[in-house]
Amino acid sequence: MAKKTLLIAPLALVVLLVMGVTVLRSGVGPVHQDSLSQPRIYAYRDWQSVGVQVHQGDRIYIRAQGTWLYTPGEFHGPQGHAKYRAPNTYPIPGIAGGILLGRIGEAGRAFRIGRGGTFYADSDGMLALRINDDILSDNKGYVTVEIEVIPPEDED
Repeated sequence: MAKKTLLIAPLALVVLLVMGVTVLRSGVGPVHQDSLSQPRIYAYRDWQSVGVQVHQGDRIYIRAQGTWLYTPGEFHGPQGHAKYRAPNTYPIPGIAGGILLGRIGEAGRAFRIGRGGTFYADSDGMLALRINDDILSDNKGYVTVEIEVIPPEDED
């Protein structure tokens, strides 16, 4: 009887492991921003991929809304804080601090987005967004973004 119990226990463990792998592969797990209709861009995180691959020449429509805080006690929207100019330590100095920024690819040049607009991809890569700030750990809030990418051949 002891031998049968010893054989059943490892078999049960194998079944549990196989079932666990099957469940993980079936889509249960973290939700990535590319599967959300309105990705959130958090003020306290560095560059955040929105799960959108763009190609040079693509037209990109971006619309952002929401509030975040990078100056104590002063929430504002994705357009940034008009009172505070970004110092040289920010990703884009000389423009509004706290404005929403974009970048294409890991080494791409940052560009200002603010509340949104139309932008053209100057290279291929994943689109990433963030707040224009240098110390992110004391920030709060997020903005949501809507993004549409139109390849050059689809433009009328």
